[in-house]
Amino acid sequence: MAISETVLILAGGAIVLSIIFGIRVAMRTLADGAAPTRQSGGGEAGTPDVAGVIALPPLIFLGFLVAAAVLEAIIPLPFMAGQASARYIGGAVLAMCGFVIIFMAAGRFQAAGTNIPPTLPTTALVVDGIYRRTRNPFYLGTTLIYLGLGVAAGSFWAIGLVVPLLWVINTGVVAREERYLERKFGDAYRSYKGRVRRWV
Repeated sequence: MAISETVLILAGGAIVLSIIFGIRVAMRTLADGAAPTRQSGGGEAGTPDVAGVIALPPLIFLGFLVAAAVLEAIIPLPFMAGQASARYIGGAVLAMCGFVIIFMAAGRFQAAGTNIPPTLPTTALVVDGIYRRTRNPFYLGTTLIYLGLGVAAGSFWAIGLVVPLLWVINTGVVAREERYLERKFGDAYRSYKGRVRRWV
């Protein structure tokens, strides 16, 4: 049985993003000389100095992308099948916007000298650059990349799964990070949180 174009795009996107994520993890490990370790001292005695997210956010996005590919293979629900050019262009624009937002956010973290992965301690509160517009540019950018792949593939499943995906990110990652940052940075974070939206 032939694999549909929709499944190929979703699966291919998941593979490419997995490779990019794997390279990033390998580069960080080599730069640190060892695997990252958690440090204590999150503002309260005995509290780990990390957000305690349920999983690394890229793995959550990849998991939903793979789930969409599997669902498309089992129960295909393609849309805009006859408008491939429009899908490709729309998807590419969304994905490119996502990558730009992520690179802008990474640049601000690098300039501030703080860690990007939420499994490592945050050493500085970043509130400038792209962070004046959104408190979560990494997740906003990754969501745009995910949606870009879904649109390019013409996958109803990928686009439909964005609702539970964002629920998982909000409850399992963002809310935990917010509690951690409030605990660690106190009024400075509460003031920032009061003037900048969580997403857009």
